[in-house]
Amino acid sequence: MIELRPHSELGGAHHGWLDTRHHFSFAEYYDPNRMHWGNLRVWNDDTIAPHSGFPRHPHRDMEIITYVRKGAITHEDSLGNKGRTEAGDVQVMSAGTGIAHSEMNEEDETTKIFQIWIMPNEAGLPPAWGTRPFPKGERSGSFVTLASGIPGDEDALPIRTDARMVAATLEAGDSTEYRIAAGRKVYLVPATGKIDVNGVIASAGDGVAVSDESLLNVSAREDSEIIMVDVA
Repeated sequence: MIELRPHSELGGAHHGWLDTRHHFSFAEYYDPNRMHWGNLRVWNDDTIAPHSGFPRHPHRDMEIITYVRKGAITHEDSLGNKGRTEAGDVQVMSAGTGIAHSEMNEEDETTKIFQIWIMPNEAGLPPAWGTRPFPKGERSGSFVTLASGIPGDEDALPIRTDARMVAATLEAGDSTEYRIAAGRKVYLVPATGKIDVNGVIASAGDGVAVSDESLLNVSAREDSEIIMVDVA
């Protein structure tokens, strides 16, 4: 089953400094049919104005992945971590027993991010944070694993959940495949471009929820960048 969730039909809000779209119920947006997808709980599409952002606030027992699509985001947290993550790169935060953090756009340009929350395998673990650059050339033409808690994905940023996040950049006319293990679900969003997923057309910002499929054939109608999460 493949369900298209058009960007125009997503929940969201405008806060002046923030334009956000919610693929799942979040904050003021509630849809009982879109509470989660497997252990994927949140997928927010955030556009953050220059010199603004999310001031320090707490989280616990959630794996939080931030994928920067444009500009950069500067992270600072109660563990003493501070780092700047640029477009095409990813950071992960395991909230564990509790962590407070800020995510600020300190740039002179707009920043665009996907913020993805995945429920952890185990509650009450120590909090942690990490970031890593992933040059887009490394994922050109095929999916590359960026963050994962699945055995065998040791080169990815670690997360404490039975899930992986992958990304691919495809030129118009190119295609790639992704195999889905039995019983798992996939959620993918083209950050840019337009793609065909097993015959379903998705444009930039659209969500594609996949279940009961064993193989995805993804082809690009336009130059495209694709972010996908594989969850239990």
